[in-house]
Amino acid sequence: MPIKGKMLHIIYIYRVLFALWLVAMLAGCRTDDQIVYMEDENTGVSSSPGTLVGMYLLNEGNMGSNKCTLDYLDLSSPDSTIHYLRNIYAERNPNEVKELGDVGNDAKIYGQRLWLVINCSNKVEVLHSADATKIGKIDIPNCRSLAFHDGYAYVSSFVGPVAVGGDSPLGMVYKVDTLTLQKTDSLTVGYQPEEMAVSGDFLYVANSGGYIPPRYDNRVSIIDLRTFTLKEHVEVGINLQLIRTDSHGQLWVSSRGNNRDKASCLYWLLPAADGSLTVGGCIDRAVSGMSIAGDSLYFYGADFNALTYDVTEAQGIVNTATHQIVSESLSADAEMAAISQPYGIIVNPDGRDFYMMDAKNYVSSGVLLHFLADGTFDYKVRTGDIPGHAVFLYK
Repeated sequence: MPIKGKMLHIIYIYRVLFALWLVAMLAGCRTDDQIVYMEDENTGVSSSPGTLVGMYLLNEGNMGSNKCTLDYLDLSSPDSTIHYLRNIYAERNPNEVKELGDVGNDAKIYGQRLWLVINCSNKVEVLHSADATKIGKIDIPNCRSLAFHDGYAYVSSFVGPVAVGGDSPLGMVYKVDTLTLQKTDSLTVGYQPEEMAVSGDFLYVANSGGYIPPRYDNRVSIIDLRTFTLKEHVEVGINLQLIRTDSHGQLWVSSRGNNRDKASCLYWLLPAADGSLTVGGCIDRAVSGMSIAGDSLYFYGADFNALTYDVTEAQGIVNTATHQIVSESLSADAEMAAISQPYGIIVNPDGRDFYMMDAKNYVSSGVLLHFLADGTFDYKVRTGDIPGHAVFLYK
């Protein structure tokens, strides 16, 4: 073979070898990718068309796994059966490289937009509520929960990195324009602020102090939204977490205690016209999740005592008008008793049927269970990892 032909032959072989190497490298890279595609599961249960058309469910995903996902329960599909769509964000937003991110912490709808708090990714994602396509995001460090009032979103933030112990900074509440998605202001509150609730022109912030045990915070911060200034702090109970308003204008806030000499408790608070608070009383139950519909507060929870290793579980319904527990159980069905790790609850305010979220072992798929108003089990579906935050979508 002529020298020129040999050279061309050698070049050709090198090109083939390079192409094979490149394919192998790309294949190797693909095996590392955790691509999860949307799944459509038909429950076979008939749907009843109404104003409630669906429900978004935000799966937290185990911290550090970057596996926060968004599911959708379709209650108004064309075939008149209920469908569950798993992991819709990636399909609706194919250009988002890292998908949703690390640890979903809250989900709410305001206007026609779906807001998602992604805690360890330090951002709030904003989507169209109709189809979950992305509008934009707001960068907020260690963000936790959302509240809305008069065209603004309020986001609670731990501010500092995820770290228990040491010198932890005071938390903040960020004010965001819901149209432009621009941060317009911020205000310092207590240590590690969790949920917030709006009543009148005031924002009430439940501070936990979860990063500074045993010196837990015990205050609700009151913010005057007309001026976005801190009115005062009111002492309630240690390690506060959830806070909600009811139809009577009261606030309900959960205290998680310290797992030792301070047990969990559910407080009700009475706001005045000037925003000030009076502590009305406390129901001695552990509350890890709650949802209010009319005069009924549905709850579940567990209290662990690190000294005695005792675990006290609780669930039931509180009458918000009388402050009395009217039921010590949400359901007598075996499916309720079989829930491994209850992690979320949401009640349909119209039909009073409700959904429970089960995180199972925290590292694999969870379960969403639907119960009828009388507590009868209806159906269940597999979710993403650690299902914890749901919001209804209406027409």
